[in-house]
Amino acid sequence: MSAQTLPQPSPQPSPPPGAPEPAVPVRTYEVRTFGCQMNVHDSERLSGLLEDAGYVRADEAGAAEPDVVVFNTCAVRENADNKLYGNLGHLAPVKARRPGMQIAVGGCLAQKDRGEIVRRAPWVDVVFGTHNVGSLPALLERARHNAEAQVEILESLEVFPSTLPTRRDSPYAAWVSISVGCNNTCTFCIVPSLRGTEKDRRPGDVLAEVGALVSEGVLEVTLLGQNVNTYGVEFGDRLAFGKLLRACGGVEGLERVRFTSPHPSSFTEDVVDAMAETPNVMPSLHMPLQSGSDRVLRAMRRSYRSERFLGIIDRVRASIPDAAITTDVIVGFPGETEEDFQATLDVVAASRFSGAFTFQYSPRPGTPAATMDQQVPKAVVQERYERLVALQEEISWSENRAQVGRTLDVLVAEGEGRKDSATRRLSGRAPDNRLVHFAVPAGAAVPRPGDVATVTVTRGAPHHLEADDTTAFAVRRTRAGDVWQACQERPAEPAAAGPRPVSLGLPGLRR
Repeated sequence: MSAQTLPQPSPQPSPPPGAPEPAVPVRTYEVRTFGCQMNVHDSERLSGLLEDAGYVRADEAGAAEPDVVVFNTCAVRENADNKLYGNLGHLAPVKARRPGMQIAVGGCLAQKDRGEIVRRAPWVDVVFGTHNVGSLPALLERARHNAEAQVEILESLEVFPSTLPTRRDSPYAAWVSISVGCNNTCTFCIVPSLRGTEKDRRPGDVLAEVGALVSEGVLEVTLLGQNVNTYGVEFGDRLAFGKLLRACGGVEGLERVRFTSPHPSSFTEDVVDAMAETPNVMPSLHMPLQSGSDRVLRAMRRSYRSERFLGIIDRVRASIPDAAITTDVIVGFPGETEEDFQATLDVVAASRFSGAFTFQYSPRPGTPAATMDQQVPKAVVQERYERLVALQEEISWSENRAQVGRTLDVLVAEGEGRKDSATRRLSGRAPDNRLVHFAVPAGAAVPRPGDVATVTVTRGAPHHLEADDTTAFAVRRTRAGDVWQACQERPAEPAAAGPRPVSLGLPGLRR
């Protein structure tokens, strides 16, 4: 068969000499985050990676609809799947009328479902896992270039996430990862199979990041890990976490240090001592209980019992009397009896938590608990859950009422108080991490996010404190407040002329 001669396109006129190159449209992005603080911090990295590749956040570019939507997913609870696929369904018609729009799915659910996501939602362009967050820009470019979905799920960590670019939303508070992954085998938890075994950063690297953040104006850091108090397992120092807390105490300009989450089985005296003896380690502790029944804890493979848990609470309160302690509790684990549930209520009542994250058990495919006999009926779980919430609400309210009359230094936050405009209050966090809504006296200098306000508590509500007595009101202006103000006063920078080049993930040489 003879070759066909195809019609050639008409030559386009060249621009006149010296004329500016035509502007390349800037691509905008939005990251939607589900799940824990680890995911929130990962989303900061995803934003940093995209901006490093030349993308602009959609709200800052004034775009009604982003060109790239990234879902950073969670797989801990049963409705995580429904939430993701519901969101993807809403975006399908949007993408159909917007050629060039891309959708990416990452995080724990992506690590679990892998190619299933593209099968159920074929309009998704990129699926990436928990171990290759840094691949997102290259995968987006590859999906555009190849005009087909890219699914890349690694089985082990590609690069420690803290080495990646980060776009932080707060000038005064920052997350710092000290480890990723988990070596525990809790029967209800899917996280170890999705995040992998524990990988620890060297203390020097952690402290270098903390120091760099402080130099940028940050006053508060939260040390993150799936199980922070086993930090050091990789380099053979079981006391490494307590040492790290003490070392943070020596970082000049660092005013507040927090951490989450520890595990009761490996929470040691040296960590309590480090908290009590290091002034900038805050008197707040999140200590997951999960259940107060020793029988259920055994079935969960939680290697502690209620007596040990209550012993930790007692030791912390003896060393740090003002500590506010929060927890996690699961209701309705397979085989949980009324007697087991009553044991949980008893431990909650004895612990006097300032707050609790309460969950109804939901089976996660791939976990041992999902196949256990004696799954508790939904109606029974719901009734027990409501009793637990009612008890904890009563305790939280009582504990917050006990704060009335105290004078607190509040780190002023941005966006913590949804009703602030109506109540004419500002909001922030006390040293023990309680949320405080406070009044500013007429004529006084209004504190900026990142400043520290001294306030007196006048009312305790179940989930927050109010401080309307302005007698002792004072404001300390801080470097973090200066940074926040400078960000507000900075003129909007013109958007870059299109994304910077992104490779397709092929190896290359670096000078």
